[in-house]
Formats: sequence, structure tokens, C-alpha cells
Amino acid sequence: EEERQLQANNRDFNLQFEYANNSIKTSKYNFFTFLPLNLFEQFQRIANAYFLFLLILQLIPQISSLAWFTTVVPLVLVLAVSGVKDAIDDFNRHKSDKHVNNRPVQVLINGMLKDEKWMNVQVGDIIKLENNNFVTADLLLLSSSEPHSLTYIETAELDGETNLKVKQALTVTAELGEDLQKLTEFNGEVRCEAPNNKLDKFTGTLTLRGEKYALDNEKMLLRGCTIRNTDWCFGLVIYAGPDTKLMQNSGKTTFKRTSIDRLMNVLVLVIFAFLALMCLILAIGNGIWEHDKGYYFQVYLPWAEGVNSASYSGFLMFWSYVIILNTVVPISLYVSVEIIRLGNSFYIDWDRKMYYPLNDTPAQARTTTLNEELGQIKYIFSDKTGTLTQNIMCFNKCSINGKSYGDVCDISGQRIEINENTEKVDFSYNQLADPKFAFYDHSLVEAVKLNDVPTHRFFRLLSLCHTVMPEEKKEGNLVYQAQSPDEGALVTAARNFGFVFRARTPETITVVEMGETKVYKLLAILDFNNVRKRMSVIVRSPEGDLTLYCKGADTILYELLHSSCDSLKEETTEHLNEFAGEALRTLVVAYKNLDEDYFQDWIRRHHEASTALEGREEKLSELYEEIEKDLMLLGATAIEDKLQDGVPQTIETLAKANIKIWVLTGDKQETAMNIGYSCNLLNDDMEDVFIIEGHTSDDVLNELRNARKKMKPDSFLDSDEINIQFEKSSKKPKVIPDEQANGVYGLVITGHSLVRKIQNHIRAE
Repeated sequence: EEERQLQANNRDFNLQFEYANNSIKTSKYNFFTFLPLNLFEQFQRIANAYFLFLLILQLIPQISSLAWFTTVVPLVLVLAVSGVKDAIDDFNRHKSDKHVNNRPVQVLINGMLKDEKWMNVQVGDIIKLENNNFVTADLLLLSSSEPHSLTYIETAELDGETNLKVKQALTVTAELGEDLQKLTEFNGEVRCEAPNNKLDKFTGTLTLRGEKYALDNEKMLLRGCTIRNTDWCFGLVIYAGPDTKLMQNSGKTTFKRTSIDRLMNVLVLVIFAFLALMCLILAIGNGIWEHDKGYYFQVYLPWAEGVNSASYSGFLMFWSYVIILNTVVPISLYVSVEIIRLGNSFYIDWDRKMYYPLNDTPAQARTTTLNEELGQIKYIFSDKTGTLTQNIMCFNKCSINGKSYGDVCDISGQRIEINENTEKVDFSYNQLADPKFAFYDHSLVEAVKLNDVPTHRFFRLLSLCHTVMPEEKKEGNLVYQAQSPDEGALVTAARNFGFVFRARTPETITVVEMGETKVYKLLAILDFNNVRKRMSVIVRSPEGDLTLYCKGADTILYELLHSSCDSLKEETTEHLNEFAGEALRTLVVAYKNLDEDYFQDWIRRHHEASTALEGREEKLSELYEEIEKDLMLLGATAIEDKLQDGVPQTIETLAKANIKIWVLTGDKQETAMNIGYSCNLLNDDMEDVFIIEGHTSDDVLNELRNARKKMKPDSFLDSDEINIQFEKSSKKPKVIPDEQANGVYGLVITGHSLVRKIQNHIRAE
């Protein structure tokens, strides 16, 4: 399937493509396949295969020296116990599948909502979901109970994030509301990409009444999500059952072996080899004796039936000795190790130091091999935001038109430390202010009240350039639903300083500016992604002015600024470095006034690109690059994200266990290093902290070599074990032994050095 085509409310049309229905299957066996498949899996284990081999030998009368049931009984017992365990596990999977497939959902059929089972839902059906319902399949959102057809979803089962995300229907489908007649008559045709496992991407188009509309991931509700804070919503099934993104990501579980398992297998194989050697020596001895002596004693010791030579007698005796000496192979070792593992898992469960009293949560070992798996860890790769930090963002400081705000100074102009007794800014003049927001620099409020133009433009940008959704259940009681906590913090700051983001529709943004309500027309959103590292909006003010507002990383935005901003850029850079030195997250903000004729031509090309099925992202990226030029710098923001409790102590303990820790962060280099010191990842006791920031492969290679040479001066000698490994030419992957440095060191490497410039021949350095 290269492209999916479907029509709403037209099962006959959709059935011709033979799309999967919404039934899922996660079980491994059925009644007929359980026995052969399970036995096949069990005999892949060395111990079971060895028992089976012995049983086959014992069934041969010429070599059998022990009764066959001495092997059958333990083999059947082991297979039965494992088989019952696997059967129970698979029965639970069948039970879970049946429960999910038989969940009820309301499907629109012949103008009426009918209760159907999940498994009977088909591609092209329109279904109704209510608050706290699980999403049945991958749906295109058509309409909802919320203003402007917003729908709030929780995606914890998909990506582990608990903060609510917001989806919004197209305006043309939002008009359908909950009118069953209109929904029944809806015959939109969707063309989209084939089923895939990319949770954050969707490309498609909706054709309705001759008009084509672009579809993206912001209009999709994925299976595995839960509807929240939304009374009802209607959706069109795009992918069902095994084609949904959730199921596309549910690959087969890979079987992992611990190092103890691998060691035991190697030991057992060595013992096998030793057993074979013993049996071979004994068989040769038997053959020699039968040839020299036994041949003449056949009157007293007759050879077995069918044996007509000494060599054949030795061959049969080899297998007899394999049976007799089978106890040499310590099959019980596996059982002993499992008992030890079980005991160690109980020690983890009972560990008082791993008990969290606030939630009454003890540690829980869900696998008996957890203890030895933890002991194998050499490296920890961790994200920073939300893992090391609390992911609770606070607007702390900012720079506007070359002036820094956020510090508190005494009468003599000396900076003083902010504490609980420091006087907060009084926002009581603003009826819509957030009472939880705290700021201490009174000069910024004065600048706003004095109608300072750059300051007003700065907060206007923060109130317009974002993807936050507002909720106002009661008059004046605003709650922001932000997919990114950074955006929530910036919009809240603008709100308190008099630029209150009040409402949003697909075409407008309503802002209360210093008590005056203004409605801006939202003409385009230039999305943020990891390559662009910025986002922009294009709006038309009530006065008719066209403006592009942009915010993003300083390294990216500085390249897009107009040459007239050079002096302001230098001042802002100084402030950014100060903010980074305090481990604050920084963003640069800029704007651009647009020409009407140029914009009309650009928006026409933007519509063509956004409705293209092939190369949509590349075409849009080119258009974004084209318009985001010659920007005028406004300033910068600085947000604080505090460390979670116990992070420095935890990292210190892990370091004592000789575990190397890597932390990934999107912050500026200075910010990253300061956070590294604050969480004990870096410390002053280190011999050195190496910074790798080269822009070319050669620069990065030289920096890495210099670092290695300092950590281990003799690492470039021909006698060094790693260098010897590299001298050997081989296409097979090489296992490089660990190097012991002559001290404790830290390494900071920038993104462009790590991703763009480090080629295969550098990785080993």
C-alpha cells in the first residue's frame, strides 16, 4: 500500500481496497498451534534439547543403558511447567484482546448512532467519542463540543507524557457539529500516506465539494489516546486495527539474554565438549579391547546382536557412555540460578532505601533477572528536561531592546539575591493576571505602563507566537493548555504584563492589550521542528498591518536578522551569556513587517505546498526560509527549570559505580555546562573538562585525539591494545576494550560536532 484513499460514509467504496478492520490480535497461539509452536520454542533451549537428545538415544536398544522413563519424566515435567506458564500468559493476551475488541463505540450508520463493537468498526466510518473514552482507531477529527472544535487528549499510553495535548478540526468540518443529518451527508474523500509507525507525522488531503484541504498530525486522534475535558467529538476512521500507529509500533518482543545466561550456556557447551571427549576416549578404549581381547572371548562374552566388528562396538559404546555420564552436564545449574535470581528480586522489593514514602511506592522487580541486568550497565543516556528537571517552567528574566530585566538591585545599584522576603511585582491592576506568577523587577512593569514601544511589541509577540490553547470555564478564570511548558510560561508572562491571550480560532487570535480587546487574523503558522529550531506566525492586526513574529534559538535566529540589528545583537548576546551562566533556558524573539503584494503571492504558494502529498515538508521548508529573512531583533527570554530533588546525589552515586553518564539537552553550551555542574555531572575535582565544538570533521578529530592523549598519554603507542585492534583489517564489527583514563574527566560535545561532523572513521577515536 503506497497511498490510502477512502470516502466517508461509503463502506462499499472502501471495501474494494480491503483495508484491515479494527480487530487486533496480540496473542501468539491458538488451540491448534499451541502445542507445536510452544514445543518448538522450548526445544530451542540447550537444556531441553539435551534432554530430548538423551531420550532419543535411550530409545535405541543397542545403546540404551538406562530406562527411557528416567529421562521422559523430568523432560515432560519441565516442558509441562513452562508450557502451562506460556499458556496462561497467552490466555491473558486472548482475554485482553477480546476485552478490547468488544468495547462498545457509537458508529453513525444510516443517519443513526448505533452501538457497535470496536472490532466491527471499518475504515471510513464516522464514530462518536465522549469524555474519558479511549480513542477507537486512528481518526480524523471532524467536530467537537468545545469552542472551535478543539479536543483535549492524553497521550500517556503512546509517549508517556501526561500533559494534555490539543487537537483542532478543520473549519469546514467543525461546522458539522453534532448534527447527525449533516454528518451522514458528509462525503469527504481523504487521500493520505500508507500506514506507518511515525506518531508525530501525518500527511494527507481532504477533498470536499471540489475544494482540497491539507491534513496534518494536529487534526488526528490516535488509537491509545484518551479524550479529556471534551464532552463529545466525532471522528472519521483513517486507519483501523493493525494499521493504526499504536499497533504499527507494537513489534515482536525480542528475547534478551543476560551475561550470566550467556556465560552458563558457554560453560554448558564446554562441559558438553568435555563429556564428548571422555566418551570418545572410553569408546576408543572399548574398541581396542574388543579387537585385542573381546573378539576371542565371544564364547563367554558374546557381542550384542548386530555387532560384527570391534569398531562398531566402540561406536555404540560411545553413545552408551553419553547416557551413563549424562549427570556430568549440570542441568540443575539453571534451576539453582533461577532460585538465586528470585531471592535477589525479593531483596529489591524489600529495599527500604528504594521506597518512596510520599506515594507509598516501593521498588518492584518485574523480572527475576533485574539484579544482574542492572549490574551490567556501563552507560546511562538521559534527557534533561523532565528527567533531571521538574519540567515546571518559570519566566525569570528577559532582554528587551538591549536592556536586561529580572535582576533586583539595592539603592547603590548592587544586585541582590532574590529570596522569600523579596518584594514581588504587584499585578493587581490587571484583572486577568495569573495570581501564581511571580516577578521581582519593578522596572519592567514601569516600562509597560509608560507605553514603551519595544516592550509592548515584545509582549505582543509572546501573546501571539505560540500554539497554546486557552480555557475559560468561568469569566476571567483563564487556564492555558500548552503542549510545551516553555510556551505556557511565556504566554503567562505576557498575560501578567498586560497582554492577555484570551481566545483562539483557526483564523483568529484574541488578545487583551492593556485592557483593550484586539482580534488578530491568523494567516499562517510556520511550525517549530528540530531542524528549524524556531516557530513563526503571520498575523494581520485590527489596523490592517501584516507582521511576522518569530521566536527560536539564538544560533538560528541571528543568521536571519537584518544588518541594522548588529549593535543590538551584541548587547543581547551579552545578556544571553549572563542568562546561560545562570543555567536558564533562552530564546530570541524577532519580527518583520510584510509587504501586502509579496505576502499574497507567498500565501498562494504556501497553500499549494501544504496540500501536496509528495515532498510537502521540503516545499514548506523552502517557503519558510524565504519569508523568515531580514528580521528585526526584539530581545530574548530566559526561563528557569529547576532540578528535581535528589538528582545531584543520584548522579554522584552512579558515578561511584563507575557508570558513564551522558545527558542530552537542547540548551546553549554555557547553560548545559552550568546545569552539568549543578547536578554533579561535572565537578571541580575533575582533571579537565574537554569541549568538542569543531565545525569540520578534521577539527572534531583533532579535538578528540587531543582529549584522548591527555587522558591516556600512551594511547597512541603501537603497543596500545586498541590501536592493535584497528590495525587488523576486518569488515566485521569490532569490540573495543575499555580504556582506563589516568583520572576523572568530563566531555561536552556540541550538536553539530556530534551529528553532522562525526563520521564513521572518527567514532573510534
